[in-house]
Formats: sequence, C-alpha cells, structure tokens
Amino acid sequence: MAKVGVILSGCGVYDGSEIHEAVITLLAIDRAGAEAVCMAPNMEQMHVVNHLTGDVAAGEKRNVLAESARIARGKIRDIKDVKAADIDALVLPGGFGAAKNLSNFAVKGTECEVHSEVSRLIREILTERKPLGAICISPAIVARVLGSDKVTHKLTIGNDEGTAQALTAMGAEHVNCPVTECVIDKENKLVTTPAYMLAGHISEAAEGIEKAVKALVKMI
Repeated sequence: MAKVGVILSGCGVYDGSEIHEAVITLLAIDRAGAEAVCMAPNMEQMHVVNHLTGDVAAGEKRNVLAESARIARGKIRDIKDVKAADIDALVLPGGFGAAKNLSNFAVKGTECEVHSEVSRLIREILTERKPLGAICISPAIVARVLGSDKVTHKLTIGNDEGTAQALTAMGAEHVNCPVTECVIDKENKLVTTPAYMLAGHISEAAEGIEKAVKALVKMI
C-alpha cells in the first residue's frame, strides 16, 4: 500500500491546520487506497488563538506536534524522524499554521523562512521524484522552497491577487483555479488546490481536495 505523508501544523484554522482540510485529506487518501502518515514539527506554536472569539490567547502556549496529534488520533510522527524514503508522496493541508508554524509567511511574506525540517523533506521528495501536494495557503511554502532552489514550477492558491503576486515574487508561476479543481504541474509532480482560500462550503473544499489527492496518488 502506498504511503502518503501529511504534514500538519497544529489543530485549528487560525493557529494550526485547517481541520476540515486535514480530515478531508486523510479521508481522500484512504479512499484512494493509500495510507496516511501524519507528521508535524515538535515545536511551540507561534501563538494560540481563541477560535470562539478570534483573539490571541495571551500567555497561552501549545505544541504543534501535540496539537496535530488531535487530528491524527494520536498516530503521528515528529517530522525530523521522517525521510522521503519512508513515504511515496507528501501533502500539506492549509490553515494559518502553515503560514505561522511551518513557515513565517504570515509575518514576513515573500521574505519568509520555512521550518528547516519541512523544507528538508520537501527537497528530499522532489529529489526522489515523488509527488508533492499543497492545499489552501500551503503552496506558499512550496513556492518559497522551490523558488529558493530556482526550480520552475506551477501552482495555485485560487485567485487572490495579492497572495498570487507574493507566490510569483517567490519564484512560482501562479495559475488561477476554481475551488473545486486543482492545478497539476506534471514536470515536478506537484498538485495544488485552493480549498478554503475560496471555499464557501465544506463540500466545495472537499471536491477540490479529493481531486488533488486522486491526482497525487495516481502519480505514485
């Protein structure tokens, strides 16, 4: 059975993984006949957001790996212990955790840095010519890593002009894409979909993610 790595960034849209996107991704992987291998960095979150009010919870701290374990039902690995040889493909769900914990794109934009273990694993996957998927805002991470390596690549975050321009500035070729579809860069085995960058309903996000995961698994 093919194994698809899933990099989580916490638990909750405002400070971690977008839960709908993460769960839909895990379900789509299972439905595609593959096995999900969840992972996350063992680190403190940038901050904690009260999802009821939207306010930052001053003084509160949470661990990205421990919070991600909630979504993975406890079956999760520290990303530092995962190598490209352990998996057949890799996918990054969205949520602000991708832009706050896996990278600091939310703070530094085009000058952002990507977590060293995340960038390491992405580069290993590309070097071994294994498929890579990114959902919602997480294509910003891919754009930063591939752009830094001068790798020509196509991806999408939907059609938000400002974010698209930021990804282009980091070296990506942005392709506008509706929420229910995905963009496939065959040369780099890269699949991206907008999900909640555009979705007004969970069903819309699900349709695009399911198509993206199917395309990803088909490339293995």
